[in-house]
Amino acid sequence: MKITEYPQVTAFDDGDFLLKDGTNGTKIIKASNAANEFFNLVVDPQMHANIYRGKSLGTSFTAAQKAAIADGSFKDMFIGDYWTIGGKVYRVADMDYFYNTGSPAFTKHHLVVVPDKTMYNNVMKSAGTTEGGYVNSDMRLTGLASAKTTITSAFGSDAVLTHKEYLVNAVTNGKPSGKSFTDASVEIMNEIMVFGTRIYAVGNDGTASTPLYTLSTKQFSLFRLNPKMIHTQEYYWLRDVVSSTYFASVHGSGYATCFTANSTYGVRPYFCIG
Repeated sequence: MKITEYPQVTAFDDGDFLLKDGTNGTKIIKASNAANEFFNLVVDPQMHANIYRGKSLGTSFTAAQKAAIADGSFKDMFIGDYWTIGGKVYRVADMDYFYNTGSPAFTKHHLVVVPDKTMYNNVMKSAGTTEGGYVNSDMRLTGLASAKTTITSAFGSDAVLTHKEYLVNAVTNGKPSGKSFTDASVEIMNEIMVFGTRIYAVGNDGTASTPLYTLSTKQFSLFRLNPKMIHTQEYYWLRDVVSSTYFASVHGSGYATCFTANSTYGVRPYFCIG
């Protein structure tokens, strides 16, 4: 029995509906397949970055998936979709997040991917200071090597993209004082990527302008659309300088916090593929 009728959709009481398409005529969409049909109808790439789906994309990164990223269509990929490779879950966190940023501009279409859980534990800097910023931290110089190896093996060396990040490379009196455009592939997230704002990161103190260097100026869509993905019941590092001895982090209970640089906590990086 027909229960509701709109110009392009007629709904029936059994959950089925009739879709009227100016190009393809009409067809009955079964209730059991309604969700899949809905996602198939979303063709605007910008919408793909604003819909959380959470579907498995398989156990390997395929040539078809790589092509759908390269042409910017992101066909059959949405925020929250994931691969399970080598016992780890890698989830789509954003799309074209870094597009047209950097110097020179990064103009490859890409997915940002974040593992569901930390990959292992490490210190940010064994000396216990933030001197040299994130760029010169032990984490970035050596501590991400294992993550890079695992991720490259999972997705392929040609799929993990290098882009530019604008990163702190000097700290004076506990505040960022220098920066550089730096080649980035597998990196620690910052507070903005996770929480959508700075919380513990050093800010302007009203007496002098503290340089707050970053190209990562918006929250990943994954955490915006499904905030529970922030909360892994694990402690993990963020790269923001908080003071001369503290970097920002996420507490095991889910809240924003910070730890001394020589503490040992989780490594949950992001990376771009395409």
